[in-house]
Amino acid sequence: QVQLVESGGGLVQPGGSLRLSCAASGSIFSLYAMGWYRQAPGKQRELVARITSGGITNYADSVKGRFTISRDNAKNMVYLQMISLKPEDTAVYYCNANRGVYNDWGQGTQVTVSS
Repeated sequence: QVQLVESGGGLVQPGGSLRLSCAASGSIFSLYAMGWYRQAPGKQRELVARITSGGITNYADSVKGRFTISRDNAKNMVYLQMISLKPEDTAVYYCNANRGVYNDWGQGTQVTVSS
């Protein structure tokens, strides 16, 4: 099991940037695929970006070219750098750790993009 704590959310104007961080503890972090998901009001939770234990990344089409996921296995951290933010990026962002049948979630951090 992995415990996850997100940080870095907040209010930003359209076109602005934010960097989300997720601190992991409790298991062998480097063995887990890590992901960022988001859930807007009235919508289902959706995958934003994912990075495997080997460093392979994939992104939702809506964020390609704007968001970058990265991980630091030495620090048990995963990051989501977000640029050119749009109002439609507004959501609660959740960090996820996945290894086989195991799935752990953080508590979420709110990102609001508004002028």
